[in-house]
Amino acid sequence: MRLLAADGRMSFTDLGKATGLSTSAVHQRVKRLEQRGLIKGYGATVDHEQIGLPFTAFVSVTPIDPSEPDDYPQRLTGIRSIESCWSVAGDESYILKVRVATPSDLENLLAEIRAAANVSTRTTIVLSTPFENRPVT
Repeated sequence: MRLLAADGRMSFTDLGKATGLSTSAVHQRVKRLEQRGLIKGYGATVDHEQIGLPFTAFVSVTPIDPSEPDDYPQRLTGIRSIESCWSVAGDESYILKVRVATPSDLENLLAEIRAAANVSTRTTIVLSTPFENRPVT
């Protein structure tokens, strides 16, 4: 799993060489890991600056009316600038990771989030990212 987490495109042959197993044994083991849900998928690491989304922020979401149903993820699912949504313990209900092109776009996104989910927000702007999505060690 560590090898695949570092390079999801590694071939079964290369995995076999690195682990001392045959290609067919590696293939079987990877398929079992996928079936058991230990490997949920494979993806590309995107350079967000290169695609015009250099601005990252974390948005903490708190309900304005706690008696409303907790369906905030469903209310926000259609907002494409939200990359991730985590349910958390603490003062906030959820923390969102968002990516936008400009501070003005962030301001508009916050207004959209507040209107869609009837929540208050607290925003932390990312200045730099020394590391992210580190593979399992």
